[in-house]
Amino acid sequence: MEKMVNRQYHHFDGQEKIVGRLATQIVRVLSGRGRVDFTPHIDAGDFVVVTNTDGLILTGNKAKLKTYHHYSGYPGGITSITFENQMKKDSRKILEMAVYGMLPKNKLRDRMMTRLLLIQGAESTYPVHIEHN
Repeated sequence: MEKMVNRQYHHFDGQEKIVGRLATQIVRVLSGRGRVDFTPHIDAGDFVVVTNTDGLILTGNKAKLKTYHHYSGYPGGITSITFENQMKKDSRKILEMAVYGMLPKNKLRDRMMTRLLLIQGAESTYPVHIEHN
């Protein structure tokens, strides 16, 4: 018999935050690792709302040098985009890829990703219970 999970909303502000460090905090909340009743095979994580994704930063020269690749599976089907260009296009995708890569590679990952809510601006309409700095 599966018990009901009491999920809360956690708010993170992405303004002037390093992508990788913010992603590790988000993964901890999404997977439920900070909870007292954590069990690896049960999806007991909370919702995460991230605002100001346009303010994300990288350390060092990575803002100019980091490149994201996507392969379609066809010959010659690789597309690449730099961090700066991806920030101009859609900054939410950067944090989404970082969090997705850090979550466990099993059937719970897609369910956890549905609870990640990314917002480019500062305004959010979601009910937030816990603020993170």
